[in-house]
Amino acid sequence: MSKTINLTLKVWRQKCGDPKGLFETYKAKDVDTDMSFLEMLDVLNERLIKDGKDPISFDHDCREGICGACGAVVNGQAHGPLEGTTLCQLHMRNFNDGQTLVIEPWRAKGFPVLKDLIVDRSSFDRIIQAGGFISIKSGSAPDAHAIPVSKPDSDRAMDAAQCIGCGACVAACPNGSAMLFVGAKVSHFALLPQGRVEASQRVQLMVKQMDREGFGNCSNEYECEAACPKEISVANIARMNKEYRNSILSTDSK
Repeated sequence: MSKTINLTLKVWRQKCGDPKGLFETYKAKDVDTDMSFLEMLDVLNERLIKDGKDPISFDHDCREGICGACGAVVNGQAHGPLEGTTLCQLHMRNFNDGQTLVIEPWRAKGFPVLKDLIVDRSSFDRIIQAGGFISIKSGSAPDAHAIPVSKPDSDRAMDAAQCIGCGACVAACPNGSAMLFVGAKVSHFALLPQGRVEASQRVQLMVKQMDREGFGNCSNEYECEAACPKEISVANIARMNKEYRNSILSTDSK
């Protein structure tokens, strides 16, 4: 049986193009604990619109934990307090009656705030465009057994491929590093035969673009892995570093 709780929300508000923002406080009363976090914000926005106020802007799309569009920091934790969960799949039953929630956007140089809780994550798109693909002829799908792949490699590749690019790893990292995201994308291809053809070029291009976007470096805090809704392992960062080192050594030897 669902119940209702009352919350105090301190939400970051920032106008489009305004470099400064501030926290505004709202009272959320009679919040149904079966609501998702985004549904709770929807109800609050309906009230704000009814009162003639500007609703809170936040990203969302599928609301099924698939697309990676949603994201905010709740009481200092990216996607909130529940492990392996996106913000849209976080339900209000995980909070207590009378609790105060501080809600703010991802904080990173590579993710400039557009408005309120919305940040510009196009830097991730540019990293993928730099090398996160394989150059093959399109057409009908090949037979599944045409290129043998070992079970351990296929499992690790699929684990890395689960990354949805939400940016929680960046928001959680004290250095604003995107290395878990890039490491997952590099690992996905590096572990498969189809990705080995361009492996050396790919890792150099993606790391170079990551640095160009202003993301920090990894200092092994492991906060990225803890915040990742798909629980991507930091082992992918180690694999990316190995791929990058081998690529540089191979280039220097030519």
